[in-house]
Amino acid sequence: MKYLILMHVNPEVLEKLTDEQQQAIGDGHGAFMETTKESGEFLATQALGDPTRSKVVRSNGDDPEVTDGPFVEAKEFMGGFYLIDVEDEARAVELATMIPDARIPGLALEVRPVVFSDLGDG
Repeated sequence: MKYLILMHVNPEVLEKLTDEQQQAIGDGHGAFMETTKESGEFLATQALGDPTRSKVVRSNGDDPEVTDGPFVEAKEFMGGFYLIDVEDEARAVELATMIPDARIPGLALEVRPVVFSDLGDG
């Protein structure tokens, strides 16, 4: 079963981390990717740009309307994700606890099942 692990980022928390803590996060993500690739559970990961660089497309009642900025104003935003293929939800949660963000107060990971997937032709 596929699960998406969403990484919720709070820039204020990240700014307060020491260089050593930031390095540990990077190393931890590298170790997580290596572990899940070796186990065959890794499908993909993507890091997202800052939400100030986003565009929001929504209906104005008649036609799509495009505006600058994030969908909602909040301190936290989705900074990226891992797409994994695991046996069950328990394994997805177990893997999420291995991501270094799970140990930093103010950051969060959301584990959500994928109910439809089309990865295209490549």
